Amino acid sequence: MTLRPYRSPDLRELTELFYNTVHTVNAGDYTVEQLDAWADGAPDLEAWDRTLSEHIAFVAVKSGKITGFGDIDASGYLDQRLT
Repeated sequence: MTLRPYRSPDLRELTELFYNTVHTVNAGDYTVEQLDAWADGAPDLEAWDRTLSEHIAFVAVKSGKITGFGDIDASGYLDQRLT
């Protein structure tokens, strides 16, 4: 696995990973309504890209596939986490 900086072309794969992770890993602990509130499958791609581009953001890649991601802002707030 390698870590590299986030790039805008990563966005679609990254948001799909986020949705699938929320709806798989957390399915036993939350209702469908709660999961959909967290990740509804229709992310605001412009907002995601803006946030990830403004923060220090990395993606984890294994065998050419994004397997996780994370970003941190200037104040030290860790927004997303590697999955």
